[in-house]
Amino acid sequence: MDTIIELKDVTMKFRMTTQKVDSIKEYAIRKFKRQLQYVDFLALDGISFDVKKGEVVGLIGLNGSGKSTTLKLVSGILKPTSGSVTVKGNISPLIELGAGFDYDLTARENVYLNGSVLGFSHAEMDSKMEEIIEFSELHDFMDTAIKNFSSGMIARLAFSIATNIKPEILIVDEILGVGDFLFQQKCEARINDMMSGGTTVLIVSHFTDQIERLCDRAVWLEKGKIKMIGEAREVCAEYKKIKQ
Repeated sequence: MDTIIELKDVTMKFRMTTQKVDSIKEYAIRKFKRQLQYVDFLALDGISFDVKKGEVVGLIGLNGSGKSTTLKLVSGILKPTSGSVTVKGNISPLIELGAGFDYDLTARENVYLNGSVLGFSHAEMDSKMEEIIEFSELHDFMDTAIKNFSSGMIARLAFSIATNIKPEILIVDEILGVGDFLFQQKCEARINDMMSGGTTVLIVSHFTDQIERLCDRAVWLEKGKIKMIGEAREVCAEYKKIKQ
């Protein structure tokens, strides 16, 4: 199989202030007076792995291990401090709940907005609208501003849009943990359908049973380094040992 995602010796550093700053104004004043002190936070430390076309790969690890940073690098939201990230294919990212939505617009308007961001015309999104509504089960709320939605409703809409456009690569960060059990099952079934159609999936989840069910392989990150990489069930079995 062809490699569709490749990370090679990727390091990601963030510069953080060591002082607590209560407002943007205070931050600007301190920065102007050169009173701010910084420390570098190493989010990822020289990681390398690849994902083959049609594979489903899960990222696991404790909070702060670098999982979400990895997804943002693959999605092109962040650029690595050093190393390289190569992606061959169009991406539909589900990284932060509601990212890319305008909360003052209705659900229907946000379908068109998200579509345009992902390169689809108004007419193309028109042709997908009924299926998006059907999958999200938001029939009675499509003309409601999404600022009135619960997090579960936003997750339904976001997942429905992202998976309906049939991307070559789907990036999912914890969004399957939002919403009721039946909808989570529905999401997993949709991912399985996409897999059979050749979509490559990179997913972060705190639920190891979900990773075992959905993924071919898993990457275990610990403090910005790869602790283990391999068959999903084997990696999850080792990961569970440290959580007991």
